[in-house]
Amino acid sequence: MERTEALTLVKKHVKNKNLIKHMIATEAVMGALARHFGKDETTWRLAGLIHDLDYDKTCDSPEQHGLLTVQMLQEMDFPQEIIQAVRAHNEALGFPRESEMDKALYAADPVTGLIVAAALIHPDKKLASIDAQFVLNRFGEKQFARGANREQIQACSELGMDLEQFITLSLEAMQQNAKELGL
Repeated sequence: MERTEALTLVKKHVKNKNLIKHMIATEAVMGALARHFGKDETTWRLAGLIHDLDYDKTCDSPEQHGLLTVQMLQEMDFPQEIIQAVRAHNEALGFPRESEMDKALYAADPVTGLIVAAALIHPDKKLASIDAQFVLNRFGEKQFARGANREQIQACSELGMDLEQFITLSLEAMQQNAKELGL
């Protein structure tokens, strides 16, 4: 599936504009991680873009989040590695994170929220105005961006990356997509 088709699919199933931006941010981070690890960037980006396809329907049932997306992806004959990564990104489902893509999506998902929150407290509300150290400082503030699961972000260690390296790579990826993200 091409990106334009995937984005059309996202916009068909996801009505919250901020959630769509989150999915685009996750796509950017996953692309950067794929480049970093020498993996297929198109596949990894696609996993990031569609990972929350069922969120509008499962937001009140977090233990179900991902299952509808998996079902949709199976019906569309998506690659199994993407289906597995989507399934494994919600720890509540109990599926193990086995591949690098699984681990990358799990860590990338919440880091985008942390980075967006950091940008939004800056006076101009732009990604270009913050750096990795600024985000790292916010990471240590427990009351800041409470929805960005710190433990899940720190799972970047499963990829052999330290927190600073992961946040730097993620921030740079999002900065390169700032226009589409509106930041």
